[in-house]
Amino acid sequence: MKNLIIASAVAALGFTAGAQAQDAAKLAQEKACLSCHQIATKVVGPSYKDIAAKYRSDKGAEAKLIKKVREGGVGAWGQVPMPPNATVSEKEAQILVKWVLSQK
Repeated sequence: MKNLIIASAVAALGFTAGAQAQDAAKLAQEKACLSCHQIATKVVGPSYKDIAAKYRSDKGAEAKLIKKVREGGVGAWGQVPMPPNATVSEKEAQILVKWVLSQK
């Protein structure tokens, strides 16, 4: 019985994580993030996989990237600027950044 409860909890977490990833991907599309970024391919900006790899060992990455999503920036990936995203709320930026950093 205990194993069944644990298996059910793990399955529910997997479903929740999958649903959250779908929500984040949809949010990225709605906020036009995919105009400049793709999961595995560099477009105007770096791919999400490259971003995740670059910041994997940076403990402060989430906060830095949330700020960059909302305020924009330049220099981390060359001289092409990332424009500020005034339509992205703090919570939306957090969802997007967690999703980007989860890419492998």
